[in-house]
Amino acid sequence: MSDKHKTDINELRRIMEQELSSKRYLHTLGVSYTAACLAMAHGADMESAMTAGLLHDCAKPLKGEEQIALCEKHQLDISDVERLNPSALLHAKVGAYLAQSRYGVTVPDILNAIKYHTTGRPKMSKLEKILYIADYIEPGRKHVADLEQIRQVAYQDLDATMARILENTLAYLKTTDGQIDTMTEETYQYYKHS
Repeated sequence: MSDKHKTDINELRRIMEQELSSKRYLHTLGVSYTAACLAMAHGADMESAMTAGLLHDCAKPLKGEEQIALCEKHQLDISDVERLNPSALLHAKVGAYLAQSRYGVTVPDILNAIKYHTTGRPKMSKLEKILYIADYIEPGRKHVADLEQIRQVAYQDLDATMARILENTLAYLKTTDGQIDTMTEETYQYYKHS
């Protein structure tokens, strides 16, 4: 990240501590630190990874209706699945918008990492994969299938880790009544064959 785009990590940490619930804040710290570790392991920018981690859930305090209204006001596309599940899916897109408009993040890679941290997308950048994976494997996560193995693979092969997480996510979603975002399916098909 160039100097003129640097975000004050300590200031962001203080802001998130004020704006998020204590449980969400602990998750956010876990994601931020895990993203930094993955960045070190894979030769990515640690500060960008930490920034993306700190801001990935910045829209979570907003109610679903507020997220939809924000998208409509600022012409952010909303899919039918996002409209039905705003708290689970739309917070990523709204979070990217808030990261830029409220917190001054201008680095497209950080904004995309936040935007795609719930569904993923084919051909993700290294930082996008790092945030997606960090959100899944952070230390506060406990009840996830094959979590220990996934954590080990994450430090060796980002693409293989993406495929494994997406497979688990889709298998879980198929056991619930929730709809599956088509982007998640497309992302799985992409990484399954990478």
